[in-house]
Amino acid sequence: MNRKPIVAVVGGSTVSEKLMGAAELIGWELVNAGYRVATGGLGGVMTAASGGARKADGWSDGDVIGVLPGLRADDANEFVDIAIPTGMNTARNVVLVNMADVVIAVGGGAGTLSEIALAWQHGKAIIALDLGEGWSAKLADHRIDNMRVGKILRATNPAVAVQLVGKALAQTRMD
Repeated sequence: MNRKPIVAVVGGSTVSEKLMGAAELIGWELVNAGYRVATGGLGGVMTAASGGARKADGWSDGDVIGVLPGLRADDANEFVDIAIPTGMNTARNVVLVNMADVVIAVGGGAGTLSEIALAWQHGKAIIALDLGEGWSAKLADHRIDNMRVGKILRATNPAVAVQLVGKALAQTRMD
């Protein structure tokens, strides 16, 4: 792969401080590991992951991507380098998932659940942070259905989530 892999970090816009801290650390670790971070570009987990990515020592312009539901690039959180206004509302989840090489879920409600389901249907590696909250905790180490082999990977902390990204990408290259 000649380009930097893109990791979508998906999660709720309203989450606990614990999940916010975890999302920020995931963003930071992803960029320092040489990945780009893509989110829905708005608040909550999206802001935390974007902010962590932007604060990373390895950050360079273009490493933080926000795929927005509306038509205004200015709606993106302050840490987004590249704002992609779609005007697609929740249908923007399809764009976010498909541009990603791997998806990491952090907590989340119905929107995150839809992103996880889309990633599953589109054959993306999915890593679910299991800190006891949201859909990521409920689906970690499970299969959504029998349409594909394997499970949603469980990460017990941000460092494990980023390690699993590397393993998932290596597996993809071997397939």
